[in-house]
Amino acid sequence: ATRELPPGRGHFNTTYDAWMRRIQSGQAGGNMMSTINLIGAQRALAMFADWTDRVKAGEVPPPPPRPQGVERNVVITEWDWADAKAYLHDEVSTDRRNPTLNANGLIYGALELSADYLPVLDPTKNAISQVKLTVRDPATEPAQGPMMLQPSPYYDREVMWTSKNNVHNPMFDEKGRVWITSTVRPPDNPAYCREGSDHPSAKLTPVARAGRHLAVYDPKTQKLTHISTCFSTHHLMFAEDANHTLWTSGGGAVVGWLNRRMFDETGDEAKSQGWTALVLDTNGNGRRDEGYVGTNEPVDPAKDKRYGGGFYSVSPAPDGSVWGSVLGYPGAIVRLVPGSNPPATALAEVYEPPIDRHAFSPRGADVDRNGVVWAALASGHLASFDRRKCKGPLNGPKATGQHCPEGWTLYQEPLPQMKGVNDPGSAEASYYTWVDQFDTFGLGANTPINTGNESEGLLALKDGKFVVLRVPYPMGYYTKWLDGRIDDARGGWKGRGLWSTISTRAPFHMETGKETTSKVIKFQLRPDPLAK
Repeated sequence: ATRELPPGRGHFNTTYDAWMRRIQSGQAGGNMMSTINLIGAQRALAMFADWTDRVKAGEVPPPPPRPQGVERNVVITEWDWADAKAYLHDEVSTDRRNPTLNANGLIYGALELSADYLPVLDPTKNAISQVKLTVRDPATEPAQGPMMLQPSPYYDREVMWTSKNNVHNPMFDEKGRVWITSTVRPPDNPAYCREGSDHPSAKLTPVARAGRHLAVYDPKTQKLTHISTCFSTHHLMFAEDANHTLWTSGGGAVVGWLNRRMFDETGDEAKSQGWTALVLDTNGNGRRDEGYVGTNEPVDPAKDKRYGGGFYSVSPAPDGSVWGSVLGYPGAIVRLVPGSNPPATALAEVYEPPIDRHAFSPRGADVDRNGVVWAALASGHLASFDRRKCKGPLNGPKATGQHCPEGWTLYQEPLPQMKGVNDPGSAEASYYTWVDQFDTFGLGANTPINTGNESEGLLALKDGKFVVLRVPYPMGYYTKWLDGRIDDARGGWKGRGLWSTISTRAPFHMETGKETTSKVIKFQLRPDPLAK
């Protein structure tokens, strides 16, 4: 439906005018208008209109290649999920650290702005259900306001998105509990987070507000527990340490964590959490020194320097470090080493993609079992960064981003480059990279997989070449995350699989129309196309 303009919204003299009206529709209209203004509304709308007019006149893009080799062995299973007025952001099927956990068990999802429940799928019974969510403070406002620039062509002025929790990301722990990034209260922080507090993190980096926090749901007891964090949250992932540290992104100027073992033992959310600024060791003495220069100040070789970017993705590595991606141009990936007494000992390293090779702007990133970071780049690449390949110093006054180009390897994603662009890369716009650390799919351990959002499938890199796991129906497969689970290690291909969602905020744009729901999609890999 994105290539067609819905009827019933009046007459428009030009397709440009119709597009201008269209992107003001519904609760997302304000966000769409502000976003298109950032890139130049007139030029962008003219391009949209030109595309629509050319399609109407019969022009079609070049067809994608037919599946080849192991691509022909992919098995796809789909379930309807949630409800027609909600949309999915993420799902989780197992513990990232042990993908045999929750074998054949329930799949949990995140509905972000749309609704205050966790959608649940029982794939063995083909049944869906809901876990109702709550906030701690009833004064918490919905994350998305009711204002509309123009009514929706599908739901008129009905306020569809009503979530206060704004759950973005779910994750299993080893006990089978589901941890979520979730708003539990209004954004103003309690006193222990702020200036003047004796909290170890607040003394170094006080935080006044946090827009999203944490919660945990225990399926065994059906209990939901709110956890108020001083730092905002977005993505979350558990470390492989004795404290089962839960690391988060989305904190802006700080990176936050929860000592989950301490929280389980004490229930004390204040003492169990911590956060740190990202501080670079620009004086090269191997330790963090307070009195560092600020984000907008030049490097002083005698002092450390605070880095201004914030984590978008977060991925704890097996060696105890934590990697995060930083959005923007050229963007970066950041390695955070907590040290023995964080935040006082926490040090960061920043690595920017090599802009002289036309690589830029990581989004979602992940790490493999060898500590190699994999990231989807806006330049149309899947990139790997191997810190072990760096030849020069990794601290000191020159270690500010472009100091290790040799650590980067670029893989052009399997779409053509945009017309008229001669730089390396492609027109692909992958949202996230997930690494199949434990071979839950069948292409081997440590296989990086991009979400392939313009390819309508997943893009798995095997031996330096992409394997495209294309979803033929419904058209427009668009996911923001995936994970993999082993239901039966001895069950061959049927005992393994990848899980994802259709994550568009507009499921009614899919080919089945207004009452279409989001989907759960499972990918499996047979040894040959006819294997049973």
